[in-house]
Amino acid sequence: MQKLILFLFAALLLFSCSKTDQPNFVFILVDDLGWADVQCNYPESFYHTPNINQLAKNGVRFTNAYSANPVCSPTRAAILTGKHPNRVNITDWIPGLDPKMKPLRGPQDRTELALEELTIAEKLKEKGYHTCFVGKWHLGDDGFFPEDQGFDINIGGHHKGSPPGGYYSPYKNPKLKDGPEGEYLPERLTTEGINFIKKNKRKPFFLYLSFYTVHTPIQAANSYIKKYKAQREQLQSDEIPHKKEGDGWTKLVQENAAYASMVAAMDENVGRLLKTLEEQELSDNTWVIFTSDNGGLSTLTRKNAPTNNGPLRAGKGWCYEGGIRVPLIIAGPELASPGRTEDKPVISMDYFTTILNLAEVTHEANDGQNLVPLLTANNTFERDELFWHYPHYHGSAWKPGSALRKGNWKLVVHYEDERTELFNLAEDPGETTNLAAEFPEKTQTLKSLLDAKLHASNARFPVRNPDYDPRD
Repeated sequence: MQKLILFLFAALLLFSCSKTDQPNFVFILVDDLGWADVQCNYPESFYHTPNINQLAKNGVRFTNAYSANPVCSPTRAAILTGKHPNRVNITDWIPGLDPKMKPLRGPQDRTELALEELTIAEKLKEKGYHTCFVGKWHLGDDGFFPEDQGFDINIGGHHKGSPPGGYYSPYKNPKLKDGPEGEYLPERLTTEGINFIKKNKRKPFFLYLSFYTVHTPIQAANSYIKKYKAQREQLQSDEIPHKKEGDGWTKLVQENAAYASMVAAMDENVGRLLKTLEEQELSDNTWVIFTSDNGGLSTLTRKNAPTNNGPLRAGKGWCYEGGIRVPLIIAGPELASPGRTEDKPVISMDYFTTILNLAEVTHEANDGQNLVPLLTANNTFERDELFWHYPHYHGSAWKPGSALRKGNWKLVVHYEDERTELFNLAEDPGETTNLAAEFPEKTQTLKSLLDAKLHASNARFPVRNPDYDPRD
């Protein structure tokens, strides 16, 4: 009997040490994934995302989720710090375009996330979390890598914004050892994330899985390309419709088989990761956040961009909805009413304070909102307004400008020609009808509010280019 008691005590002790009471966090960031690239947001999608759809059934799907900026590096900085990109002075992808012969010259922003900035990883480490970054970083070069910003492990994170060797090994990535020739990058990164989970399941962990997918170069996933080529042939359409957008063109349909195969392969690997959490009996104690860093690449200075953002206007690089509205699903152990949708606007900075509140880590207030009451008690919260500032030119044909959303009203300001647009998103989510002339007082009120927000966040603005000659 005494031996049995000792055995049971040892087993109980082992079980109690095998799990942590602190919640784990898995943050999945997909590069350039558009709002309409996942079926649960856009049932008409050309792409199939069954694992992401299932995550939505187990979590909360946000229909009005936004990136902090219409391009990657500013949003990534906002996610990690909880600060608006203006406050960390990263307002363009690193190092940016900065053309010299345009009417305006964009402000010079930082080419790295300052080490003085406190990241989610650094704050979680205060509570004993083991932290791992896997995938795309794009927030600085040597001395400013993930391991310099609070991550115990960095696999694949360096200064490049796209995979230097493409999506198949050899990767030409100084932070990622090559796999067997032909190994697929999203699968490899997911495997690294899975290995980290298995090794650290007995301690609280934070896994930040940042896919390079679906950023260019568009390279088909071998396991899915045949399926989507056949699906593309069924469209029986040789001419791809486009719409003029400023000096560029917006693609109006989803039809790119190679891009679709990349989305499908990403979805498969998300499923692998979620299955691992179940197999390791961690699902009941792990929060999963799935989102994107900006809208899908649908608008370029040429025709035939990779994707289309459904009913939303324009895409990556633009402050219209197609450039800043993104997929967002959050699932976790104390979630109220799984499977619901939430239309309250949320934004990249919210993840910082939400994760730290869930982990019970004290922190100073930043620019994000705590989503915990909404997640765990199904409570609403007040949000006054959201604003975006992209004072640079972009290869998507965007010209410097800013935007603000307050309620259902959306204001877009263009600095080159000093033009202002006003939209009612409830009635016009595609931003097709400019109401600025019809509602001048509303336009001026929102413009004054945007100006105040930009000033308070230390925004930097483009200036007139003295060397510009319109005859060139």
